[in-house]
Amino acid sequence: MRRMISALAVAAVAAASFAVPVFAAGETVGIAMPTKSSSRWISDGESMVKQFQDAGFNTDLQYAEDNIPNQLAQIENMITKGVNALVVASIDGTTLSNALENAAAAGIPVVAYDRLIRNSPNVDYYATFDNFKVGVLQATSLVDGLKERFPDAETWNVELFGGSPDDNNAYFFYDGAMSILQPLIDSGKVDIVSGQMGMNQVGTLRWDGSVAQARMDNLLSANYTDKTINGVLSPYDGLSIGIISSLKGFGYGSGDQKMPIITGQDAELPSIKAIIAGDQYSTVFKDTRELAKVTVGMVQALLEGGEPEINDTTTYDNGVKVVPSYLLAPVSVDASNWQQVLVDQSHYYTLDQIKN
Repeated sequence: MRRMISALAVAAVAAASFAVPVFAAGETVGIAMPTKSSSRWISDGESMVKQFQDAGFNTDLQYAEDNIPNQLAQIENMITKGVNALVVASIDGTTLSNALENAAAAGIPVVAYDRLIRNSPNVDYYATFDNFKVGVLQATSLVDGLKERFPDAETWNVELFGGSPDDNNAYFFYDGAMSILQPLIDSGKVDIVSGQMGMNQVGTLRWDGSVAQARMDNLLSANYTDKTINGVLSPYDGLSIGIISSLKGFGYGSGDQKMPIITGQDAELPSIKAIIAGDQYSTVFKDTRELAKVTVGMVQALLEGGEPEINDTTTYDNGVKVVPSYLLAPVSVDASNWQQVLVDQSHYYTLDQIKN
Protein backbone atom coordinates (compact mmCIF):
# COMPACT_ATOMS: atom_id res chain seq x y z
CA MET A 1 0.00 0.00 0.00
CA ARG A 2 2.87 2.36 0.90
CA ARG A 3 4.46 1.66 -2.49
CA MET A 4 1.11 2.36 -4.21
CA ILE A 5 0.67 5.69 -2.37
CA SER A 6 4.23 6.65 -3.20
CA ALA A 7 3.70 5.83 -6.87
CA LEU A 8 0.47 7.84 -6.94
CA ALA A 9 2.21 10.81 -5.32
CA VAL A 10 4.97 10.70 -7.92
CA ALA A 11 2.37 10.50 -10.68
CA ALA A 12 0.48 13.43 -9.19
CA VAL A 13 3.63 15.54 -9.07
CA ALA A 14 4.44 14.60 -12.65
CA ALA A 15 0.90 15.44 -13.77
CA ALA A 16 1.03 18.75 -11.95
CA SER A 17 4.20 19.69 -13.79
CA PHE A 18 2.25 19.48 -17.02
CA ALA A 19 -1.06 20.87 -15.75
CA VAL A 20 -0.18 24.57 -16.07
CA PRO A 21 0.87 25.15 -19.66
CA VAL A 22 2.55 28.39 -20.60
CA PHE A 23 -0.18 29.34 -23.09
CA ALA A 24 -3.26 27.70 -21.57
CA ALA A 25 -2.86 24.90 -24.11
CA GLY A 26 -5.89 22.81 -24.85
CA GLU A 27 -8.46 25.35 -23.72
CA THR A 28 -11.16 26.27 -26.22
CA VAL A 29 -12.09 29.75 -27.42
CA GLY A 30 -15.50 30.30 -28.99
CA ILE A 31 -15.38 32.82 -31.85
CA ALA A 32 -18.71 34.29 -33.02
CA MET A 33 -18.46 36.18 -36.32
CA PRO A 34 -21.33 38.04 -38.00
CA THR A 35 -21.22 36.92 -41.65
CA LYS A 36 -19.24 35.44 -44.51
CA SER A 37 -20.80 37.86 -46.99
CA SER A 38 -17.87 40.23 -46.41
CA SER A 39 -14.34 39.05 -47.18
CA ARG A 40 -13.21 41.16 -44.24
CA TRP A 41 -14.99 38.89 -41.70
CA ILE A 42 -13.67 35.75 -43.37
CA SER A 43 -10.15 37.13 -43.00
CA ASP A 44 -10.81 38.04 -39.35
CA GLY A 45 -12.01 34.54 -38.55
CA GLU A 46 -9.11 32.84 -40.30
CA SER A 47 -6.56 35.11 -38.61
CA MET A 48 -7.96 34.44 -35.17
CA VAL A 49 -8.15 30.68 -35.63
CA LYS A 50 -4.55 30.55 -36.81
CA GLN A 51 -3.20 32.75 -34.04
CA PHE A 52 -5.20 31.07 -31.28
CA GLN A 53 -4.10 27.64 -32.47
CA ASP A 54 -0.48 28.79 -32.73
CA ALA A 55 -0.79 29.84 -29.07
CA GLY A 56 -2.04 26.38 -28.10
CA PHE A 57 -5.80 26.94 -27.99
CA ASN A 58 -8.60 25.02 -29.60
CA THR A 59 -11.16 27.14 -31.44
CA ASP A 60 -14.85 26.98 -32.27
CA LEU A 61 -15.49 29.46 -35.10
CA GLN A 62 -19.09 30.18 -36.09
CA TYR A 63 -20.61 32.58 -38.65
CA ALA A 64 -24.23 33.69 -38.21
CA GLU A 65 -24.83 35.13 -41.71
CA ASP A 66 -26.21 38.36 -40.25
CA ASN A 67 -29.03 36.50 -38.55
CA ILE A 68 -29.39 37.60 -34.93
CA PRO A 69 -31.20 34.45 -33.65
CA ASN A 70 -28.48 32.35 -35.32
CA GLN A 71 -25.74 34.23 -33.49
CA LEU A 72 -27.56 33.98 -30.17
CA ALA A 73 -28.02 30.22 -30.66
CA GLN A 74 -24.37 29.80 -31.63
CA ILE A 75 -23.15 31.66 -28.55
CA GLU A 76 -25.49 29.73 -26.23
CA ASN A 77 -24.26 26.49 -27.79
CA MET A 78 -20.64 27.48 -27.20
CA ILE A 79 -21.47 28.22 -23.55
CA THR A 80 -23.23 24.87 -23.19
CA LYS A 81 -20.25 23.05 -24.71
CA GLY A 82 -18.03 24.69 -22.12
CA VAL A 83 -15.72 27.01 -24.04
CA ASN A 84 -13.19 28.73 -21.81
CA ALA A 85 -13.57 32.18 -23.39
CA LEU A 86 -15.75 33.94 -25.94
CA VAL A 87 -14.75 36.38 -28.67
CA VAL A 88 -17.83 38.04 -30.18
CA ALA A 89 -18.17 40.28 -33.22
CA SER A 90 -21.84 41.05 -32.76
CA ILE A 91 -24.44 41.50 -35.49
CA ASP A 92 -26.56 43.69 -33.24
CA GLY A 93 -24.64 44.93 -30.24
CA THR A 94 -27.81 45.35 -28.17
CA THR A 95 -29.20 41.79 -28.25
CA LEU A 96 -26.68 39.70 -26.32
CA SER A 97 -27.36 40.60 -22.67
CA ASN A 98 -29.06 37.33 -21.70
CA ALA A 99 -26.44 35.19 -23.45
CA LEU A 100 -23.63 37.08 -21.74
CA GLU A 101 -25.33 36.66 -18.36
CA ASN A 102 -25.14 32.91 -18.97
CA ALA A 103 -21.49 33.22 -19.93
CA ALA A 104 -20.73 35.15 -16.74
CA ALA A 105 -22.59 32.56 -14.64
CA ALA A 106 -20.39 29.89 -16.22
CA GLY A 107 -17.23 31.90 -15.53
CA ILE A 108 -16.54 32.50 -19.23
CA PRO A 109 -14.79 35.82 -20.00
CA VAL A 110 -15.98 37.78 -23.04
CA VAL A 111 -13.97 39.94 -25.42
CA ALA A 112 -15.96 42.12 -27.82
CA TYR A 113 -14.26 42.03 -31.20
CA ASP A 114 -14.32 45.21 -33.31
CA ARG A 115 -18.00 45.85 -32.55
CA LEU A 116 -18.93 46.99 -29.06
CA ILE A 117 -21.51 44.89 -27.22
CA ARG A 118 -23.93 47.27 -25.53
CA ASN A 119 -26.12 47.23 -22.43
CA SER A 120 -24.28 44.43 -20.66
CA PRO A 121 -21.92 44.46 -17.67
CA ASN A 122 -20.54 41.11 -18.82
CA VAL A 123 -18.18 42.42 -21.49
CA ASP A 124 -14.68 42.15 -20.08
CA TYR A 125 -12.61 43.81 -22.81
CA TYR A 126 -12.91 45.31 -26.27
CA ALA A 127 -10.45 45.02 -29.15
CA THR A 128 -10.99 47.40 -32.05
CA PHE A 129 -9.55 50.20 -34.15
CA ASP A 130 -9.76 53.91 -33.45
CA ASN A 131 -13.20 54.20 -35.02
CA PHE A 132 -13.58 57.96 -34.64
CA LYS A 133 -10.29 58.34 -36.49
CA VAL A 134 -11.62 56.08 -39.26
CA GLY A 135 -14.33 58.66 -39.89
CA VAL A 136 -11.84 61.51 -39.72
CA LEU A 137 -9.65 59.77 -42.33
CA GLN A 138 -12.65 59.15 -44.60
CA ALA A 139 -13.86 62.75 -44.52
CA THR A 140 -10.34 64.14 -44.87
CA SER A 141 -9.80 61.98 -47.94
CA LEU A 142 -13.19 63.03 -49.33
CA VAL A 143 -12.27 66.71 -49.02
CA ASP A 144 -8.80 66.12 -50.50
CA GLY A 145 -10.38 64.35 -53.45
CA LEU A 146 -12.94 67.11 -53.98
CA LYS A 147 -10.15 69.68 -54.09
CA GLU A 148 -8.22 67.55 -56.56
CA ARG A 149 -11.04 66.58 -58.93
CA PHE A 150 -13.33 69.62 -58.66
CA PRO A 151 -10.97 72.50 -57.82
CA ASP A 152 -13.10 75.20 -59.44
CA ALA A 153 -16.41 74.35 -57.76
CA GLU A 154 -17.73 77.07 -55.46
CA THR A 155 -19.77 74.46 -53.63
CA TRP A 156 -19.32 70.69 -53.58
CA ASN A 157 -22.52 68.64 -53.79
CA VAL A 158 -22.16 65.67 -51.45
CA GLU A 159 -24.31 62.87 -50.07
CA LEU A 160 -23.75 60.97 -46.82
CA PHE A 161 -24.02 57.25 -46.10
CA GLY A 162 -23.76 55.70 -42.67
CA GLY A 163 -23.21 52.18 -41.47
CA SER A 164 -25.69 49.86 -39.79
CA PRO A 165 -27.58 51.61 -36.95
CA ASP A 166 -27.30 48.48 -34.78
CA ASP A 167 -23.48 48.62 -34.98
CA ASN A 168 -22.01 50.99 -32.40
CA ASN A 169 -18.99 51.63 -34.64
CA ALA A 170 -21.20 53.22 -37.29
CA TYR A 171 -21.84 56.20 -35.01
CA PHE A 172 -18.12 56.69 -34.35
CA PHE A 173 -17.39 56.59 -38.10
CA TYR A 174 -20.15 59.12 -38.77
CA ASP A 175 -19.20 61.43 -35.90
CA GLY A 176 -15.54 61.35 -36.90
CA ALA A 177 -16.43 62.24 -40.48
CA MET A 178 -18.78 65.02 -39.44
CA SER A 179 -16.08 66.59 -37.26
CA ILE A 180 -14.39 67.40 -40.58
CA LEU A 181 -17.43 67.99 -42.80
CA GLN A 182 -19.72 70.00 -40.53
CA PRO A 183 -17.61 73.20 -40.64
CA LEU A 184 -17.61 72.98 -44.46
CA ILE A 185 -21.37 72.45 -44.48
CA ASP A 186 -21.86 75.41 -42.15
CA SER A 187 -19.70 77.64 -44.37
CA GLY A 188 -21.56 76.58 -47.53
CA LYS A 189 -18.56 74.93 -49.18
CA VAL A 190 -20.24 71.52 -48.92
CA ASP A 191 -23.94 71.16 -49.76
CA ILE A 192 -25.82 68.03 -48.71
CA VAL A 193 -28.31 68.49 -51.54
CA SER A 194 -30.84 65.93 -50.32
CA GLY A 195 -30.75 67.39 -46.81
CA GLN A 196 -30.39 63.86 -45.43
CA MET A 197 -28.08 63.94 -42.41
CA GLY A 198 -27.81 62.04 -39.15
CA MET A 199 -27.64 58.27 -38.67
CA ASN A 200 -31.42 58.04 -38.46
CA GLN A 201 -31.56 59.15 -42.12
CA VAL A 202 -28.31 57.92 -43.65
CA GLY A 203 -27.77 54.59 -41.85
CA THR A 204 -27.60 51.41 -43.94
CA LEU A 205 -28.96 48.38 -42.11
CA ARG A 206 -26.59 45.37 -42.00
CA TRP A 207 -24.06 47.30 -44.11
CA ASP A 208 -25.95 46.02 -47.16
CA GLY A 209 -24.48 47.16 -50.49
CA SER A 210 -27.73 46.57 -52.38
CA VAL A 211 -29.57 48.83 -49.93
CA ALA A 212 -26.92 51.52 -50.47
CA GLN A 213 -27.25 51.15 -54.24
CA ALA A 214 -31.03 51.53 -54.09
CA ARG A 215 -30.75 54.59 -51.86
CA MET A 216 -28.17 56.15 -54.19
CA ASP A 217 -30.56 55.57 -57.11
CA ASN A 218 -33.29 57.39 -55.21
CA LEU A 219 -31.01 60.26 -54.20
CA LEU A 220 -29.89 60.82 -57.79
CA SER A 221 -33.42 60.62 -59.20
CA ALA A 222 -34.86 63.00 -56.62
CA ASN A 223 -32.06 65.55 -56.30
CA TYR A 224 -29.68 65.49 -59.25
CA THR A 225 -31.72 65.80 -62.43
CA ASP A 226 -30.27 69.27 -62.93
CA LYS A 227 -27.25 69.08 -60.63
CA THR A 228 -24.02 67.11 -60.54
CA ILE A 229 -22.95 65.16 -57.49
CA ASN A 230 -19.31 65.63 -56.55
CA GLY A 231 -18.77 63.32 -53.59
CA VAL A 232 -20.21 60.50 -51.50
CA LEU A 233 -19.15 59.72 -47.95
CA SER A 234 -19.27 55.93 -47.76
CA PRO A 235 -18.16 54.25 -44.53
CA TYR A 236 -17.53 50.76 -45.97
CA ASP A 237 -16.24 49.26 -49.22
CA GLY A 238 -19.27 46.98 -49.64
CA LEU A 239 -21.49 50.07 -49.70
CA SER A 240 -19.04 51.90 -51.98
CA ILE A 241 -19.30 49.22 -54.67
CA GLY A 242 -23.10 49.50 -54.64
CA ILE A 243 -22.88 53.29 -54.77
CA ILE A 244 -20.48 53.11 -57.73
CA SER A 245 -22.89 50.81 -59.60
CA SER A 246 -25.69 53.31 -59.08
CA LEU A 247 -23.59 56.27 -60.23
CA LYS A 248 -22.44 54.46 -63.35
CA GLY A 249 -26.06 53.64 -64.13
CA PHE A 250 -26.70 57.39 -64.19
CA GLY A 251 -23.77 58.02 -66.54
CA TYR A 252 -21.10 59.09 -64.07
CA GLY A 253 -17.58 58.05 -65.00
CA SER A 254 -18.25 58.28 -68.74
CA GLY A 255 -18.11 61.11 -71.24
CA ASP A 256 -17.76 64.45 -69.46
CA GLN A 257 -19.43 63.15 -66.28
CA LYS A 258 -16.58 62.89 -63.80
CA MET A 259 -16.81 60.16 -61.19
CA PRO A 260 -17.63 61.63 -57.76
CA ILE A 261 -15.17 61.17 -54.91
CA ILE A 262 -16.17 58.01 -53.04
CA THR A 263 -14.64 56.83 -49.77
CA GLY A 264 -14.67 53.41 -48.13
CA GLN A 265 -13.28 51.15 -45.43
CA ASP A 266 -11.66 47.71 -45.04
CA ALA A 267 -9.49 47.69 -48.18
CA GLU A 268 -11.46 44.86 -49.76
CA LEU A 269 -10.07 43.64 -53.07
CA PRO A 270 -12.94 44.89 -55.29
CA SER A 271 -12.49 48.38 -53.83
CA ILE A 272 -8.70 48.36 -54.25
CA LYS A 273 -9.27 47.46 -57.89
CA ALA A 274 -11.88 50.24 -58.09
CA ILE A 275 -9.35 52.71 -56.67
CA ILE A 276 -6.81 51.69 -59.31
CA ALA A 277 -9.50 52.09 -61.99
CA GLY A 278 -10.42 55.55 -60.68
CA ASP A 279 -13.96 54.63 -59.64
CA GLN A 280 -13.42 54.75 -55.88
CA TYR A 281 -11.15 57.42 -54.46
CA SER A 282 -10.02 55.90 -51.15
CA THR A 283 -10.52 53.32 -48.44
CA VAL A 284 -9.35 52.85 -44.86
CA PHE A 285 -7.08 49.88 -44.19
CA LYS A 286 -7.44 48.07 -40.88
CA ASP A 287 -5.00 45.18 -40.55
CA THR A 288 -7.23 42.51 -39.03
CA ARG A 289 -4.24 40.26 -38.41
CA GLU A 290 -3.06 42.81 -35.83
CA LEU A 291 -6.55 42.97 -34.34
CA ALA A 292 -6.54 39.18 -34.04
CA LYS A 293 -3.13 39.36 -32.36
CA VAL A 294 -4.42 41.83 -29.76
CA THR A 295 -7.50 39.68 -29.16
CA VAL A 296 -5.47 36.51 -28.66
CA GLY A 297 -3.29 38.38 -26.18
CA MET A 298 -6.35 39.54 -24.25
CA VAL A 299 -7.85 36.07 -24.01
CA GLN A 300 -4.52 34.51 -23.10
CA ALA A 301 -4.02 37.01 -20.27
CA LEU A 302 -7.56 36.47 -18.98
CA LEU A 303 -7.23 32.69 -18.90
CA GLU A 304 -3.85 32.88 -17.21
CA GLY A 305 -5.11 35.25 -14.52
CA GLY A 306 -3.22 38.24 -15.89
CA GLU A 307 -4.19 41.74 -17.01
CA PRO A 308 -4.75 42.22 -20.77
CA GLU A 309 -2.93 45.10 -22.42
CA ILE A 310 -5.19 48.10 -23.05
CA ASN A 311 -4.68 51.67 -24.21
CA ASP A 312 -8.12 53.22 -23.69
CA THR A 313 -10.28 53.38 -20.56
CA THR A 314 -12.62 56.26 -21.41
CA THR A 315 -14.06 56.03 -24.93
CA TYR A 316 -16.32 53.00 -25.08
CA ASP A 317 -19.25 53.30 -22.69
CA ASN A 318 -21.66 50.49 -23.55
CA GLY A 319 -24.52 51.95 -21.55
CA VAL A 320 -23.69 50.00 -18.41
CA LYS A 321 -19.92 50.33 -18.08
CA VAL A 322 -16.89 51.77 -19.80
CA VAL A 323 -15.30 48.74 -21.42
CA PRO A 324 -11.48 48.71 -21.21
CA SER A 325 -10.22 48.65 -24.79
CA TYR A 326 -7.25 48.37 -27.07
CA LEU A 327 -7.48 50.64 -30.13
CA LEU A 328 -5.36 50.06 -33.23
CA ALA A 329 -4.53 52.77 -35.76
CA PRO A 330 -6.29 52.77 -39.16
CA VAL A 331 -4.52 53.90 -42.35
CA SER A 332 -5.96 55.85 -45.29
CA VAL A 333 -5.29 54.23 -48.68
CA ASP A 334 -5.72 55.75 -52.15
CA ALA A 335 -4.13 55.58 -55.59
CA SER A 336 -0.93 57.16 -54.30
CA ASN A 337 -0.07 54.59 -51.63
CA TRP A 338 -2.07 51.37 -52.03
CA GLN A 339 0.92 49.31 -53.15
CA GLN A 340 3.19 50.67 -50.45
CA VAL A 341 0.68 50.06 -47.65
CA LEU A 342 -1.05 46.87 -48.74
CA VAL A 343 1.70 45.01 -50.59
CA ASP A 344 5.19 46.29 -49.78
CA GLN A 345 4.82 47.10 -46.07
CA SER A 346 2.06 44.91 -44.64
CA HIS A 347 2.06 42.06 -47.21
CA TYR A 348 -1.71 41.98 -46.69
CA TYR A 349 -2.12 41.27 -50.41
CA THR A 350 0.19 40.18 -53.17
CA LEU A 351 0.42 42.16 -56.37
CA ASP A 352 -1.02 39.19 -58.26
CA GLN A 353 -4.14 39.25 -56.07
CA ILE A 354 -4.73 42.91 -56.84
CA LYS A 355 -3.77 42.92 -60.53
CA ASN A 356 -5.69 39.77 -61.50
